[in-house]
Parts: sequence; C-alpha cells; structure tokens
Amino acid sequence: MTDHFDIEPATATTDIALSPVIPDTPLENKISRLVLVGNPNVGKSVFFNYFSGLYVDVSNYPGTTIDVARARVQRSGKEIEVCDTPGAYGISSFNDEERVTREVVMTAATVLNIVDATNLERDLFLTLQLCDMQFPMVVVLNMTDAAAESGLEIDVKKLEALLGVPVVETIATKKKGFEKVEAALSHARRGNEDKALQASIQKIIPKISAMENKPARALMILEGDEIVAAENGLAAMDEREAIYVGRRNRVNQIVQQTVRESSSQRWTARVSEKVGQWTINPITGLPILFFALWLIYQAIGVMVAQRVVGYTEVELGNKRFEPFAKHLFARITPATITADVLGKDAAGEEITLETKRFSFPDGTNADEMKLNELNTFIANKDALQTFEFSEETLWGKFVVVLAGEFGAITMTVTYLLFLLLPLIVGFYLFLAVLEDCGYLPRLATMVDRMLNGIGLNGRAVIPIILGFGCVTMATITTRLLQTSREKTIAASILNFAIPCSAQLAVITALLTKAGGGYSLAFAAIIFGCLVAIGTAVDSVLPGKSSALLIDLPPMRFPQPANVLKKTWIKTFSFMKEASPWFFAGAVIVSVMQVTGLLAKWVELFEPITTGWLHLPKEAALAFVMGMVRRDFGAAGLYGMALSPAQIVIALTVITLFVPCIASVMVLLKERGFKEAMTIWFGSWVFAFAIGGVVALVIR
Repeated sequence: MTDHFDIEPATATTDIALSPVIPDTPLENKISRLVLVGNPNVGKSVFFNYFSGLYVDVSNYPGTTIDVARARVQRSGKEIEVCDTPGAYGISSFNDEERVTREVVMTAATVLNIVDATNLERDLFLTLQLCDMQFPMVVVLNMTDAAAESGLEIDVKKLEALLGVPVVETIATKKKGFEKVEAALSHARRGNEDKALQASIQKIIPKISAMENKPARALMILEGDEIVAAENGLAAMDEREAIYVGRRNRVNQIVQQTVRESSSQRWTARVSEKVGQWTINPITGLPILFFALWLIYQAIGVMVAQRVVGYTEVELGNKRFEPFAKHLFARITPATITADVLGKDAAGEEITLETKRFSFPDGTNADEMKLNELNTFIANKDALQTFEFSEETLWGKFVVVLAGEFGAITMTVTYLLFLLLPLIVGFYLFLAVLEDCGYLPRLATMVDRMLNGIGLNGRAVIPIILGFGCVTMATITTRLLQTSREKTIAASILNFAIPCSAQLAVITALLTKAGGGYSLAFAAIIFGCLVAIGTAVDSVLPGKSSALLIDLPPMRFPQPANVLKKTWIKTFSFMKEASPWFFAGAVIVSVMQVTGLLAKWVELFEPITTGWLHLPKEAALAFVMGMVRRDFGAAGLYGMALSPAQIVIALTVITLFVPCIASVMVLLKERGFKEAMTIWFGSWVFAFAIGGVVALVIR
C-alpha cells in the first residue's frame, strides 16, 4: 500500500483516508507519536482538543469522529504528534473504524487509552488488547462523575496494579484531571499481558518483516487479520475466538476485583436511565420519536426556514444587498431598473402597489437626474428593485455573469449568507442539542429496522433528517455512514426524493391551494418513490446493510458551551466547503443565460411539459430553474393558474427532478463523477416518468 501519513509543518490536519499506512522507520528517526484510542463516545476528541489546542467534533453520538485528526505540539521541549482515532471496540480489519485505528496505532510511540468509567466491562476489552500488543500506555478513567452518580465505586489503585499501567481519573466535560494525564504520560509503560498468549506471539515475531511494533503485528496475525498477515508475507491464523474468550475472562476478573456497586445511585442517574429506556421502548419510543421529528420540523422547517430565512433572504438579500451590489455595476453599465413599491392586501399578503421602470443607456453615473428620481420613488418605502443589464457588449455579458439574475456575486452571497447560513446554523444547533443530550443514537436505534429495508442502518437517519433542511449539507453528512454502499444509497435517496426546507416551504404553500386530499396523494407519491429508490439501489448494489453497533450513552442536559462551539465549527466548515461550489454553479448558469443555452433548454422541455405532463408550457421554465435551485422551480409554479391535479403533477416532478447545482457539485466531490452523473441523469428520467404516470391517473 502506498498511502501514508505525511508529516506536514501545519499546526494540525485531518486525515480523511480510511486506511492510512505509515512507513516503517526506526522510532528514533521520526517524531514521537501519541495516539488516542478508545471505544466510541468516551471523550477522545476532548483530550485531543486539550493536547493540541484545536477543536474536533465533541459529540455524544458514537462514530462522529470518522477521520484521523492530527496535530504537532510541543511538550517538555520535545515535538510530538498527537493523533485522534475513530471510536473502535477493538483493533482489527473487520470494519473501517477498527482498520483505521489499527493502522494509526501500529505507529504509536505511546498510547493514551480513554475508557468510560461507567462501562469498564466493555472498554477494558480494548485496553487488554493494547496491553497484549505491548504498547507503552496510560489509561484514562473518564466520566468518573457519571460512574459515581450511577452508584459505581472503582478501586483505581487496584485497577492500576492489575493492568500494570498508570490509571488517571478524569471528568472530561469539566476539564478535571487533564494535568494529571499529561504528567502520567512520562510514566507510560507496557501493561500486564497474557503470559500464555505471549508465548505464541514470540514464535511469530521472528517472521515479521516490519521494523517496529512486532508484538502488535504478531497478535493481529494470531487473531486472523488477513491484511497484516499479507503485509508480512504470512498466512492469517484462526485463534481469534480462543483469544477473545480468554481476554473476556480477564476483563470479568478485573471488573469483579475493582468495581463495586452501591445503593447510593443518585436520583439524576435514575431519571436519566428511565428516560433513556423510554426512548428505545417501542410503546413509548415511537411517540417520543414523532414528537422529536415534529419538534425538528417546527424549529427548522417553520421557524428557521420560513420566518428567519423569509426575513434574511428577502429583506437583507433581495431588498438590500443585491440592489447595493448591482447599483455598483449599473454605474458604468447600461441597465434598466424596475422598482416595485410593495404593500399588504386585506389578507396580509404582499402585493405590488406601484411599478416604475428607469432606463440608463450609459449607466447611472451618466444620468444623475433620473437616478435621483429613482431614489425619490423608493425613498422610505418597501421596495424591490430588479436590474436588467444590456448584453450587447462583452462587458455587459460579463456584468450579467457577475451580477445578473444568477450572478456569481449577487446570487452566491444571497444564497450562502441570507438563505443557507440561517438554515445551517439552525440545523447544526438543533443537531448539537440532540447529540449532546444523548438522543441521536436512540433515534438511530428506533429507525434501524425500518431503514434496513432499503439497505441502510439507523445511522442514516441523520443525513435523511438533514436533507429536509438542505440536501447539499445532508449529502456531505453521508460521510457518517460506514460503507461506500450505504453512502451511495443515502445520496441517491437524498438527491432523488427529499425536498429541502426552502422547497418544502413553497410546496406547502402550493398544496394549501390543492386541498387535503391532493396533499395526502402528493405525500404518498413522494414517500413511495423514496422507498422505491432505496429498494432499487439496494437490490442493484452488491452486499447488504451493515449492522448497527452503537452505544447508548446516558441521557443528560446539553452543555451550552459544547453545543455552541460545535455549531460554530460545523457551520464554518460547511460554508468554507460549499462556497466555491455555489460560486461555480452560479457562473455556469449565468454563462448559459448570456449564451442563450438556458432559453434553448426551456424550449427543449416544452413538448414534455405540455404533451406528457399536461401542464402549461410556462412550467418548462420552472423545471429549468429547479436545476439551479429546487425551491426556485417550485416558486416558479406558484403564480401559475394550475388545477389541484396539475399542482400535484408539477410538484411531483419538481421534487423528484435533478438536484440543484450546489448539490450536484457536492455529489461530484463526495461520490465521484460516475455516481454523480448517474444520479443526475437518472433523476431526469425518473421525475418525468413518475410525473407522466401521475398525470395519467389523476388528471
């Protein structure tokens, strides 16, 4: 294998390769590496943050840290590299998390093993495996406060003696004990290994070709790790079951000697345990699930998507930022400005009270009198300005690309800052609360069996929920899923059949015109399509859904500092990653507009729109606009005189239609050209095919 960790001069990096391999070099010739290892959800990322001064996703949802975060730091006058690894229950090649952890651990100079004090019987299995691998290590006994609340008393001195390594008590959420952990690292040593197992390991060591950590590699071969065996030109052995049984017996003996349960369990722990049980019991869990989903919809779909975004996009974006930016170009570019003075009708709906057009053949700088007339007309009024730039010159076409209807500057900033940003902040804030309180893994457990039917497991509930806010963002979060197969299925469902919150708001408004029966029909059609797509992709791709192995942490109150910090980091990362793709999409559509390709696409759609779908020919423009952004397409239908049946037909097509440009760009990045184009072209065929069938049935 040729992939490896490069030691960059940067302060920190995040390695996204699933199987990084570091070349075997003598330990004295490379930077000392401290590797953080532990089960999912034990607090590794908090310790990485402490040692590196950086933030990694601190989550109460198992498996959140799916990559390998690294940072160079100075400790005691020496430069060391700190590595945070994915949560893993053991070190092997049996899943991505364990494989990544194995590759990183094999290069460790020192291992910091973080264990959950409330789950010693589970976590010590990995600890003893590390001891058998003969790594110098320190064990961090984290969450000791939760253990005390649960009535667990742990004899730390006895545990330290039985393991043979330093054991330090900490409360990571309160930053307690961190200094002791740092001090203990200088006393890291190899733990007490299984003597009988070591005899077998010593027989294999001479056959290991690698230069370092030979006992660890020998143990992997004994446990049947075919990858490590092949790397050393050996055949994997089949001693895993016997080794695991022996290790489990050692864990049980250690727990019996060091842990005592008292009857002084605090009422908070009892309440937390009881609430946790309610969330996974089908009788009480389903109502809680529906309430949580309703709460998510109300918070994000109604409060943020409709009210907050309704203000930021229209008032700040369309009425303030865009006119300001376009006026800068209009100073030296021929333009026609249409000013609409807005008001409210008796029902409170926004209407246009008065409209005036102002032409500036040589730009606004050349006609100050007319510009003053425009400013007087809209002064102290609720007004919306529309700009039409002349495309007769090359400069005019360039201005249209930058500041036209789909301008790379105007539309990109409006989308990112005034539409997407509130949605992203709202979603990540709400998601952080659900993560921190411990509900998300329980939600995944509740829907696991349901999602198994379409080739996914419970983890996929997160990107699916996020998809109802922003499909682009949700496509990125498919990284949480364990296999490429599951990522493909989730990406297909998201980009074929999940309407984003902005589109959902317009769809809801249109369905109120159609009536309850047609609304239910639309919901049934889309849900059926979602299931059909998942089932079809599941049947085509080889393999099956992976098992949901997930910890259920105790329910607790979210910590505001952690929630806010997580929201900020995730939001910043998304904006940084998505901005170039939005800009590129706007440029592509603007170029299509000035070259006439956009108009030709509309003409191309008309026969399908009128003949097959039985919709007005104007609906063709709505479909083309849906390629730019999904809610643009839905909004384009709003002003048309459509019958209830036509509303259902049109909304079915626009919902199943091609992903917006931003989503396509992210798909290209996340899933590759072949998969992205398959989804894109497939959605064309699927949307029009289903739309035509619906038209035949209900028109």
